[in-house]
Formats: sequence, C-alpha cells, structure tokens
Amino acid sequence: MRLSIAFLLALFTAVIAVPPAQRPVVVTFPDDTPHSIIDKAMAEIRKDNGIITHEYTLFKGFAARVSEVTLSKISEMAEAYAPYIEDDYVVKVDGSASSAQ
Repeated sequence: MRLSIAFLLALFTAVIAVPPAQRPVVVTFPDDTPHSIIDKAMAEIRKDNGIITHEYTLFKGFAARVSEVTLSKISEMAEAYAPYIEDDYVVKVDGSASSAQ
C-alpha cells in the first residue's frame, strides 16, 4: 500500500512538472514598433521558459519556441503594435513544408 501511494505521488509530481507544449513560431511587428515593445515580448517568452531561436534584422521580429499561453500574452501587450504570429516552417525546394524543429 505504501508503495502505491509513493508511486502515485511521484506520478502526480511528474505530471505537474511537465511544461506546456511549445510550438515554433515567427513573430513580426509593424515597422514603426519601438524596440522596447519587441524586447518586452522576448522577455515574456524567456520568462515563460520559451526559447528565442533567431532575431531578425531585415524586419522587426524573431523566431521562437513558445507556448499558446505566452503567445496570448504577447498578443495583448501593445494594441497599437499588434504582432503578426505565424507557425515556423521549413520549406523545401520541391515545395513541401514541415514544421521547424
């Protein structure tokens, strides 16, 4: 009996410790967005254990692995500078696409 209680407790702890699923996305902002807004969005992603995989210099934005909850947070941060969020894909020469890992 003690063994099964200990096992259930360990299982419960492991289930709680599992982080939310993350997906690869590209987040872009309008050209007139202040850098402080972009920095806040990236800080929010890092705070929620997301990963910034690339910062773009040609346009204002970045690629990241992030949870849905965090995406909602950064979407609501600045209404005047609403980010455009799309899934990050690898596109091949033959036209096929697969999710970015």
